[in-house]
Amino acid sequence: MARRSIVNRTTKETDIKMELMLDGSGKGNINTGIGFFDHMLEGFSRHGFFDLDCEVKGDLKVDGHHTVEDTGIVLGNAIREALGDKKGIRRYGSSILPMDDALCLCAIDLCGRPYLDYNCQFTAERIGELDTELIREFFYAVSYSAGMNLHIKMMSGINNHHMAEAMFKAFAKALDEAVGLDERITDVLSTKGSL
Repeated sequence: MARRSIVNRTTKETDIKMELMLDGSGKGNINTGIGFFDHMLEGFSRHGFFDLDCEVKGDLKVDGHHTVEDTGIVLGNAIREALGDKKGIRRYGSSILPMDDALCLCAIDLCGRPYLDYNCQFTAERIGELDTELIREFFYAVSYSAGMNLHIKMMSGINNHHMAEAMFKAFAKALDEAVGLDERITDVLSTKGSL
């Protein structure tokens, strides 16, 4: 059975339509109106082997905040819905990913309890049309709407583009591992009996 979700969310600030296939081939069809953010989500899709269709209409005349944060909310909801009861998943995933000068660590626990520990100091205010401070807002929104424990630490890096790209790719690789199915897990990987 395909682990797939369709999530639509409309507010006065954004209109988002998203389809996510966890067991995909890495096809991304993404349009948020922010070119560099599209590039990051395409990298997430490709390197996590997730099929992601994402169409976002946001109030970019104000700034990118609502677009980026609300996309994170919808992606988190899509991950949670596609996982269903979480039976058979590995639950934990981690990646230490290099991108030229940048080295990023990402670790995930799909425990149902939201938490974000984010440690990255960008030296540029923007990369393309994306405000770098919004990257944290995106991951915060994903972690809380998905109910995941998410740790992201930039271990080293000079170039802001490389740092952001390492972060999104490390997140993709860690999530791919965490949502992966393991035939040894017949229920959920928890002593509580639920996640």
